[in-house]
Amino acid sequence: MFEQAKKIYAKYKIDVNNVLERLKKVPISIHCWQLDDVSGFEDDGKLTGGIQATGNYPYKAIGFKELTNDLDEALKYIPGKKKINLHASYQANNIVDRRDITPLQFEPWIKYAKERGLGLDFNPTIFSSPMLKDGLSLSSPEKDVRDYWIKHCQNAIKVTEEFGKTLGQKSLCNIWIPDGLKDTPADRMGPRKRLLESLDEIISVPYDHNVMDISVESKVFGIGVESYTVGSNEFYLNYAATRNILCLLDTGHFHPTENVADKISSLLLFNKSLAFHVSRPVRWDSDHVLRLNDDLQDVANELVKCNALDKAYIGLDYFDASINRVAALVIGARNILKAILIALLTPWDYLKELQDNYDHTKLLAIQEEIKTLPWAVIWDEYCKQMNCYSESEWFELVMQYEKNIKEMRENR
Repeated sequence: MFEQAKKIYAKYKIDVNNVLERLKKVPISIHCWQLDDVSGFEDDGKLTGGIQATGNYPYKAIGFKELTNDLDEALKYIPGKKKINLHASYQANNIVDRRDITPLQFEPWIKYAKERGLGLDFNPTIFSSPMLKDGLSLSSPEKDVRDYWIKHCQNAIKVTEEFGKTLGQKSLCNIWIPDGLKDTPADRMGPRKRLLESLDEIISVPYDHNVMDISVESKVFGIGVESYTVGSNEFYLNYAATRNILCLLDTGHFHPTENVADKISSLLLFNKSLAFHVSRPVRWDSDHVLRLNDDLQDVANELVKCNALDKAYIGLDYFDASINRVAALVIGARNILKAILIALLTPWDYLKELQDNYDHTKLLAIQEEIKTLPWAVIWDEYCKQMNCYSESEWFELVMQYEKNIKEMRENR
Protein backbone atom coordinates (compact mmCIF):
# COMPACT_ATOMS: atom_id res chain seq x y z
CA MET A 1 0.00 0.00 0.00
CA PHE A 2 2.84 2.38 0.80
CA GLU A 3 4.56 1.78 -2.53
CA GLN A 4 1.28 2.35 -4.36
CA ALA A 5 0.65 5.54 -2.38
CA LYS A 6 4.10 6.82 -3.32
CA LYS A 7 3.23 6.36 -7.00
CA ILE A 8 -0.03 8.25 -6.56
CA TYR A 9 1.72 11.20 -4.94
CA ALA A 10 4.48 11.10 -7.57
CA LYS A 11 1.82 12.05 -10.15
CA TYR A 12 1.56 15.33 -8.26
CA LYS A 13 5.38 15.63 -8.14
CA ILE A 14 5.49 14.86 -4.42
CA ASP A 15 8.49 12.83 -3.21
CA VAL A 16 7.07 10.90 -0.27
CA ASN A 17 10.45 9.82 1.06
CA ASN A 18 11.56 13.43 1.16
CA VAL A 19 8.34 14.39 2.94
CA LEU A 20 8.95 11.79 5.65
CA GLU A 21 12.48 13.05 6.22
CA ARG A 22 11.20 16.62 6.57
CA LEU A 23 8.53 15.56 9.06
CA LYS A 24 11.11 13.76 11.18
CA LYS A 25 12.89 17.09 11.75
CA VAL A 26 9.85 19.02 13.03
CA PRO A 27 9.91 19.29 16.85
CA ILE A 28 6.58 19.43 18.67
CA SER A 29 6.65 20.85 22.21
CA ILE A 30 4.46 18.64 24.40
CA HIS A 31 2.83 20.56 27.25
CA CYS A 32 3.17 18.87 30.62
CA TRP A 33 0.10 20.59 32.09
CA GLN A 34 -2.41 18.38 30.25
CA LEU A 35 -1.43 15.55 32.58
CA ASP A 36 -2.42 17.20 35.88
CA ASP A 37 -5.00 19.86 34.87
CA VAL A 38 -2.45 22.71 35.21
CA SER A 39 -2.06 21.96 38.94
CA GLY A 40 1.72 22.17 39.13
CA PHE A 41 3.87 21.03 42.04
CA GLU A 42 3.92 24.09 44.32
CA ASP A 43 0.82 23.75 46.53
CA ASP A 44 -2.78 22.59 46.31
CA GLY A 45 -2.95 23.55 42.65
CA LYS A 46 -6.08 25.69 42.81
CA LEU A 47 -6.48 27.65 39.59
CA THR A 48 -7.18 31.38 39.50
CA GLY A 49 -6.37 34.20 37.13
CA GLY A 50 -8.29 33.27 33.98
CA ILE A 51 -7.25 29.60 33.98
CA GLN A 52 -9.82 26.83 34.25
CA ALA A 53 -9.65 23.08 33.66
CA THR A 54 -13.00 21.29 33.45
CA GLY A 55 -13.76 17.64 34.20
CA ASN A 56 -12.95 15.19 36.97
CA TYR A 57 -11.59 12.12 35.20
CA PRO A 58 -9.85 9.92 37.80
CA TYR A 59 -6.17 8.99 38.23
CA LYS A 60 -4.72 12.47 37.77
CA ALA A 61 -0.96 12.60 38.19
CA ILE A 62 0.30 14.23 41.39
CA GLY A 63 3.92 15.25 41.67
CA PHE A 64 6.97 14.89 39.45
CA LYS A 65 7.25 11.09 39.50
CA GLU A 66 3.65 10.36 38.57
CA LEU A 67 3.54 13.10 35.96
CA THR A 68 6.75 11.99 34.23
CA ASN A 69 5.57 8.37 34.32
CA ASP A 70 2.45 9.48 32.45
CA LEU A 71 4.55 11.61 30.15
CA ASP A 72 6.78 8.64 29.31
CA GLU A 73 3.69 6.64 28.49
CA ALA A 74 2.37 9.37 26.17
CA LEU A 75 5.72 9.88 24.44
CA LYS A 76 5.77 6.23 23.37
CA TYR A 77 2.82 6.95 21.07
CA ILE A 78 3.96 10.31 19.66
CA PRO A 79 6.36 9.82 16.75
CA GLY A 80 9.12 12.21 15.74
CA LYS A 81 11.18 14.92 17.37
CA LYS A 82 9.83 16.22 20.68
CA LYS A 83 10.35 18.84 23.36
CA ILE A 84 8.61 19.29 26.70
CA ASN A 85 6.89 22.57 27.53
CA LEU A 86 7.00 23.54 31.22
CA HIS A 87 5.40 26.18 33.40
CA ALA A 88 7.31 27.68 36.30
CA SER A 89 4.77 26.13 38.67
CA TYR A 90 6.30 22.72 37.87
CA GLN A 91 9.32 23.25 40.12
CA ALA A 92 10.60 19.78 40.92
CA ASN A 93 13.46 20.46 43.32
CA ASN A 94 13.90 22.75 46.38
CA ILE A 95 10.66 24.63 45.72
CA VAL A 96 10.92 28.39 46.26
CA ASP A 97 8.70 31.40 45.77
CA ARG A 98 8.14 31.92 42.05
CA ARG A 99 9.98 35.23 42.13
CA ASP A 100 13.14 33.39 43.16
CA ILE A 101 13.26 30.48 40.70
CA THR A 102 16.63 29.37 39.32
CA PRO A 103 17.70 26.43 37.14
CA LEU A 104 18.18 24.47 40.39
CA GLN A 105 14.41 24.08 40.80
CA PHE A 106 14.23 22.40 37.39
CA GLU A 107 17.28 20.15 37.50
CA PRO A 108 15.10 16.99 37.60
CA TRP A 109 13.45 18.17 34.36
CA ILE A 110 16.82 18.84 32.75
CA LYS A 111 17.99 15.36 33.73
CA TYR A 112 14.73 13.85 32.45
CA ALA A 113 15.01 15.64 29.12
CA LYS A 114 18.70 14.87 28.65
CA GLU A 115 18.19 11.14 29.24
CA ARG A 116 15.50 11.07 26.53
CA GLY A 117 17.08 13.43 24.01
CA LEU A 118 14.34 16.03 24.48
CA GLY A 119 14.42 19.82 24.48
CA LEU A 120 12.63 22.02 27.02
CA ASP A 121 10.54 25.17 26.60
CA PHE A 122 9.44 27.37 29.48
CA ASN A 123 6.68 29.73 30.63
CA PRO A 124 6.64 32.02 33.67
CA THR A 125 3.50 31.15 35.65
CA ILE A 126 1.58 34.39 36.07
CA PHE A 127 -1.68 33.00 37.43
CA SER A 128 -2.95 31.18 40.53
CA SER A 129 -0.98 33.39 42.88
CA PRO A 130 -1.76 35.77 45.78
CA MET A 131 0.50 38.27 44.00
CA LEU A 132 -2.18 38.74 41.34
CA LYS A 133 -3.89 41.79 42.79
CA ASP A 134 -7.42 42.15 41.40
CA GLY A 135 -6.32 39.97 38.49
CA LEU A 136 -3.41 42.24 37.53
CA SER A 137 0.30 41.47 37.35
CA LEU A 138 2.72 43.31 35.04
CA SER A 139 0.14 46.03 34.40
CA SER A 140 -0.82 46.52 38.05
CA PRO A 141 -0.95 50.08 39.41
CA GLU A 142 0.97 48.74 42.44
CA LYS A 143 4.72 48.89 41.89
CA ASP A 144 5.50 46.06 44.31
CA VAL A 145 3.18 43.76 42.35
CA ARG A 146 4.82 44.70 39.04
CA ASP A 147 8.28 44.29 40.53
CA TYR A 148 7.42 40.83 41.82
CA TRP A 149 6.36 39.58 38.39
CA ILE A 150 9.19 41.38 36.60
CA LYS A 151 11.67 39.50 38.78
CA HIS A 152 9.82 36.22 38.16
CA CYS A 153 10.00 36.70 34.40
CA GLN A 154 13.64 37.75 34.47
CA ASN A 155 14.50 34.58 36.37
CA ALA A 156 12.36 32.57 33.92
CA ILE A 157 14.60 33.87 31.14
CA LYS A 158 17.66 32.61 33.02
CA VAL A 159 16.03 29.19 33.48
CA THR A 160 15.17 29.04 29.79
CA GLU A 161 18.71 29.99 28.82
CA GLU A 162 20.05 27.14 30.95
CA PHE A 163 17.69 24.71 29.20
CA GLY A 164 18.99 25.77 25.79
CA LYS A 165 22.65 25.63 26.81
CA THR A 166 22.48 22.31 28.62
CA LEU A 167 20.26 20.39 26.21
CA GLY A 168 21.63 21.75 22.93
CA GLN A 169 18.15 22.56 21.59
CA LYS A 170 16.98 26.15 21.30
CA SER A 171 14.42 26.94 23.99
CA LEU A 172 11.48 29.34 24.08
CA CYS A 173 10.48 31.52 27.04
CA ASN A 174 6.85 32.56 26.48
CA ILE A 175 5.19 35.31 28.53
CA TRP A 176 1.40 35.36 28.98
CA ILE A 177 -0.49 37.40 31.56
CA PRO A 178 -4.19 37.28 32.53
CA ASP A 179 -4.46 41.03 33.16
CA GLY A 180 -7.73 42.72 32.28
CA LEU A 181 -11.04 44.02 33.59
CA LYS A 182 -14.48 42.47 33.91
CA ASP A 183 -16.36 45.61 32.92
CA THR A 184 -15.75 48.66 30.74
CA PRO A 185 -12.43 50.30 31.75
CA ALA A 186 -12.07 53.95 32.60
CA ASP A 187 -8.47 53.84 31.42
CA ARG A 188 -7.18 51.58 28.64
CA MET A 189 -3.87 53.34 28.04
CA GLY A 190 -2.53 53.30 31.60
CA PRO A 191 -2.37 49.52 32.12
CA ARG A 192 -0.86 49.02 28.67
CA LYS A 193 1.78 51.65 29.33
CA ARG A 194 2.68 49.91 32.59
CA LEU A 195 2.80 46.55 30.78
CA LEU A 196 5.12 48.00 28.14
CA GLU A 197 7.46 49.36 30.80
CA SER A 198 7.41 46.06 32.72
CA LEU A 199 8.20 44.05 29.60
CA ASP A 200 11.05 46.39 28.68
CA GLU A 201 12.55 45.83 32.11
CA ILE A 202 12.12 42.06 31.78
CA ILE A 203 13.87 41.76 28.42
CA SER A 204 16.67 44.08 29.53
CA VAL A 205 18.18 41.00 31.16
CA PRO A 206 21.03 39.81 28.91
CA TYR A 207 20.58 36.33 27.42
CA ASP A 208 22.15 34.21 24.71
CA HIS A 209 20.03 34.57 21.57
CA ASN A 210 21.74 31.49 20.13
CA VAL A 211 20.17 29.18 22.69
CA MET A 212 16.78 30.77 23.40
CA ASP A 213 14.06 33.13 22.21
CA ILE A 214 11.44 35.18 24.06
CA SER A 215 7.82 35.45 22.93
CA VAL A 216 4.72 37.32 24.11
CA GLU A 217 1.21 35.85 23.85
CA SER A 218 -2.02 37.77 23.31
CA LYS A 219 -5.61 36.95 24.18
CA VAL A 220 -9.02 38.37 23.30
CA PHE A 221 -10.54 37.91 26.75
CA GLY A 222 -10.59 35.58 29.74
CA ILE A 223 -12.86 34.54 32.59
CA GLY A 224 -13.43 37.59 34.77
CA VAL A 225 -11.74 39.92 32.26
CA GLU A 226 -14.37 39.84 29.54
CA SER A 227 -14.41 43.56 28.71
CA TYR A 228 -10.72 44.47 28.46
CA THR A 229 -7.50 42.50 28.03
CA VAL A 230 -4.31 44.49 28.54
CA GLY A 231 -2.18 42.15 26.42
CA SER A 232 -4.19 42.40 23.22
CA ASN A 233 -3.06 41.12 19.83
CA GLU A 234 -2.40 44.67 18.58
CA PHE A 235 -0.30 45.44 21.65
CA TYR A 236 1.88 42.36 21.33
CA LEU A 237 2.23 42.53 17.55
CA ASN A 238 3.74 45.98 17.86
CA TYR A 239 5.73 45.16 20.96
CA ALA A 240 7.34 42.05 19.44
CA ALA A 241 8.12 43.83 16.17
CA THR A 242 9.79 46.79 17.86
CA ARG A 243 11.72 44.73 20.43
CA ASN A 244 12.95 41.98 18.09
CA ILE A 245 11.27 39.19 20.01
CA LEU A 246 8.62 36.71 18.88
CA CYS A 247 4.86 37.03 18.78
CA LEU A 248 3.20 33.81 19.90
CA LEU A 249 -0.15 32.90 18.37
CA ASP A 250 -2.39 30.74 20.53
CA THR A 251 -5.00 29.31 18.17
CA GLY A 252 -7.61 29.46 20.93
CA HIS A 253 -7.04 33.12 21.81
CA PHE A 254 -8.86 34.82 18.98
CA HIS A 255 -12.44 35.63 18.03
CA PRO A 256 -14.26 32.53 16.69
CA THR A 257 -14.62 34.15 13.27
CA GLU A 258 -10.90 34.93 12.96
CA ASN A 259 -8.68 32.68 10.86
CA VAL A 260 -5.42 32.32 12.77
CA ALA A 261 -3.78 30.68 9.75
CA ASP A 262 -4.31 33.88 7.75
CA LYS A 263 -2.05 35.77 10.18
CA ILE A 264 1.01 33.57 9.54
CA SER A 265 2.08 34.86 6.12
CA SER A 266 1.72 38.49 7.20
CA LEU A 267 3.78 38.00 10.34
CA LEU A 268 6.53 36.13 8.51
CA LEU A 269 7.04 39.07 6.14
CA PHE A 270 8.11 41.17 9.12
CA ASN A 271 9.49 38.64 11.64
CA LYS A 272 12.32 36.13 11.53
CA SER A 273 10.21 33.45 13.17
CA LEU A 274 6.97 32.71 15.01
CA ALA A 275 5.73 30.75 17.98
CA PHE A 276 2.49 28.83 18.49
CA HIS A 277 0.37 27.35 21.22
CA VAL A 278 -2.00 25.05 19.38
CA SER A 279 -5.35 24.39 21.01
CA ARG A 280 -8.98 24.02 19.93
CA PRO A 281 -11.54 26.58 21.06
CA VAL A 282 -15.23 25.77 21.27
CA ARG A 283 -17.03 29.14 21.34
CA TRP A 284 -14.23 30.59 23.47
CA ASP A 285 -10.70 29.79 24.60
CA SER A 286 -11.75 26.48 26.13
CA ASP A 287 -8.55 24.56 25.34
CA HIS A 288 -10.07 21.38 23.91
CA VAL A 289 -7.96 18.49 22.65
CA LEU A 290 -6.85 19.04 19.06
CA ARG A 291 -8.96 17.44 16.36
CA LEU A 292 -7.77 17.04 12.79
CA ASN A 293 -10.19 19.74 11.66
CA ASP A 294 -10.08 22.51 9.06
CA ASP A 295 -8.70 25.11 11.49
CA LEU A 296 -5.76 22.94 12.46
CA GLN A 297 -5.13 21.95 8.86
CA ASP A 298 -5.15 25.60 7.75
CA VAL A 299 -2.41 26.43 10.28
CA ALA A 300 -0.28 23.48 9.17
CA ASN A 301 -0.83 24.37 5.51
CA GLU A 302 0.38 27.93 6.03
CA LEU A 303 3.47 26.80 7.93
CA VAL A 304 4.41 24.55 5.02
CA LYS A 305 3.42 26.96 2.23
CA CYS A 306 5.43 29.73 3.87
CA ASN A 307 8.43 27.40 4.32
CA ALA A 308 8.24 28.13 8.04
CA LEU A 309 8.51 24.71 9.69
CA ASP A 310 12.10 25.48 10.68
CA LYS A 311 11.19 29.05 11.70
CA ALA A 312 8.38 28.29 14.13
CA TYR A 313 8.12 26.99 17.66
CA ILE A 314 5.12 24.64 17.66
CA GLY A 315 3.78 23.90 21.13
CA LEU A 316 0.56 22.27 22.32
CA ASP A 317 -1.70 24.00 24.85
CA TYR A 318 -4.91 22.33 25.94
CA PHE A 319 -6.08 20.76 29.19
CA ASP A 320 -9.07 18.46 29.13
CA ALA A 321 -9.82 16.87 32.50
CA SER A 322 -12.93 15.07 31.27
CA ILE A 323 -11.13 12.19 29.51
CA ASN A 324 -8.05 10.04 30.01
CA ARG A 325 -5.26 12.59 30.20
CA VAL A 326 -2.55 10.47 28.59
CA ALA A 327 -4.85 9.67 25.67
CA ALA A 328 -5.73 13.35 25.35
CA LEU A 329 -2.05 14.26 25.05
CA VAL A 330 -1.45 11.55 22.46
CA ILE A 331 -4.51 12.39 20.34
CA GLY A 332 -3.66 16.08 20.11
CA ALA A 333 0.04 15.55 19.41
CA ARG A 334 -0.62 12.98 16.71
CA ASN A 335 -3.19 15.27 15.11
CA ILE A 336 -0.81 18.22 14.72
CA LEU A 337 1.71 15.84 13.17
CA LYS A 338 -0.93 14.44 10.81
CA ALA A 339 -1.88 17.97 9.77
CA ILE A 340 1.76 18.81 9.02
CA LEU A 341 2.15 15.57 7.05
CA ILE A 342 -0.94 16.33 4.95
CA ALA A 343 0.42 19.82 4.30
CA LEU A 344 3.79 18.41 3.22
CA LEU A 345 2.01 15.99 0.86
CA THR A 346 0.17 18.84 -0.88
CA PRO A 347 1.49 20.09 -4.29
CA TRP A 348 1.65 23.75 -3.30
CA ASP A 349 3.84 24.81 -6.23
CA TYR A 350 1.28 23.47 -8.67
CA LEU A 351 -1.61 25.06 -6.81
CA LYS A 352 0.18 28.42 -6.66
CA GLU A 353 0.81 28.22 -10.40
CA LEU A 354 -2.89 27.68 -11.05
CA GLN A 355 -3.74 30.69 -8.86
CA ASP A 356 -1.20 32.95 -10.58
CA ASN A 357 -2.54 31.88 -13.98
CA TYR A 358 -6.08 32.78 -12.87
CA ASP A 359 -7.23 29.19 -13.35
CA HIS A 360 -9.46 29.24 -10.30
CA THR A 361 -11.75 26.52 -11.60
CA LYS A 362 -8.98 23.95 -11.87
CA LEU A 363 -7.51 25.20 -8.59
CA LEU A 364 -10.76 24.43 -6.80
CA ALA A 365 -11.04 21.04 -8.50
CA ILE A 366 -7.49 20.00 -7.53
CA GLN A 367 -7.86 21.32 -3.98
CA GLU A 368 -10.86 19.02 -3.54
CA GLU A 369 -9.26 16.12 -5.38
CA ILE A 370 -6.19 15.93 -3.16
CA LYS A 371 -8.34 15.61 -0.04
CA THR A 372 -8.98 11.97 -0.99
CA LEU A 373 -5.33 11.03 -1.55
CA PRO A 374 -4.00 8.19 0.70
CA TRP A 375 -2.19 10.26 3.30
CA ALA A 376 -3.16 7.79 6.07
CA VAL A 377 -0.99 5.13 4.39
CA ILE A 378 1.95 7.54 4.55
CA TRP A 379 1.17 8.26 8.21
CA ASP A 380 1.28 4.55 9.05
CA GLU A 381 4.64 4.28 7.31
CA TYR A 382 5.93 7.29 9.24
CA CYS A 383 4.94 5.70 12.55
CA LYS A 384 6.61 2.47 11.44
CA GLN A 385 9.86 4.25 10.53
CA MET A 386 9.84 6.05 13.88
CA ASN A 387 9.27 2.76 15.76
CA CYS A 388 6.00 4.18 17.07
CA TYR A 389 2.66 2.48 17.52
CA SER A 390 0.06 2.71 14.75
CA GLU A 391 -3.49 4.08 14.96
CA SER A 392 -4.90 0.62 15.62
CA GLU A 393 -2.44 -0.16 18.44
CA TRP A 394 -1.83 2.73 20.79
CA PHE A 395 -5.25 3.25 22.40
CA GLU A 396 -5.58 -0.19 23.99
CA LEU A 397 -2.08 0.13 25.38
CA VAL A 398 -2.98 3.44 27.06
CA MET A 399 -6.09 1.79 28.54
CA GLN A 400 -3.91 -1.01 29.89
CA TYR A 401 -1.62 1.59 31.45
CA GLU A 402 -4.68 3.11 33.15
CA LYS A 403 -5.56 -0.28 34.63
CA ASN A 404 -2.00 -0.64 35.91
CA ILE A 405 -2.04 2.68 37.78
CA LYS A 406 -5.68 2.57 38.88
CA GLU A 407 -5.28 0.84 42.25
CA MET A 408 -2.10 2.73 43.16
CA ARG A 409 -3.66 6.15 42.55
CA GLU A 410 -7.02 5.30 44.06
CA ASN A 411 -5.37 4.30 47.33
CA ARG A 412 -2.73 7.01 47.70
